Amino acid sequence: MHMHYMLDTNICIHLIQNHPPQVIARFQQAKLGEVVMSVVTHAELSHGVERCSGADHVQAAGSLRQLIRLVPVLPLGTDTSAQYGVLAAAVRGRRRDVLDRLIAAHAIAAGAVLVTNNEGDFRDYPGLQLENWIAA
Repeated sequence: MHMHYMLDTNICIHLIQNHPPQVIARFQQAKLGEVVMSVVTHAELSHGVERCSGADHVQAAGSLRQLIRLVPVLPLGTDTSAQYGVLAAAVRGRRRDVLDRLIAAHAIAAGAVLVTNNEGDFRDYPGLQLENWIAA
């Protein structure tokens, strides 16, 4: 079975910016369909687009459309929401990071390795596999 990867928001931004080279190289090694993003990440990226105005907004919106042609957006299902409950219980002291927790739950439910440059945001989540393509 091929390894599947779910990209965290910061890695998607690196792909849009076409930098750093090691992230681009690692992404290019994967086959189309092996790398996805959560609809939660798409929401975060869409928020970033909407914070731009004028020509910047047009460019940012185009960049996001181009990215999702290469990195399909996975919808949330009840397997993700059930997994979210497990993760929230495992880190019950943490009140913040709800979107990160949803992304982590989505990666586990999808059987994907979560690719992030912010491993600290995802610590202590049971069953979550992480890779950092920047440190690699």
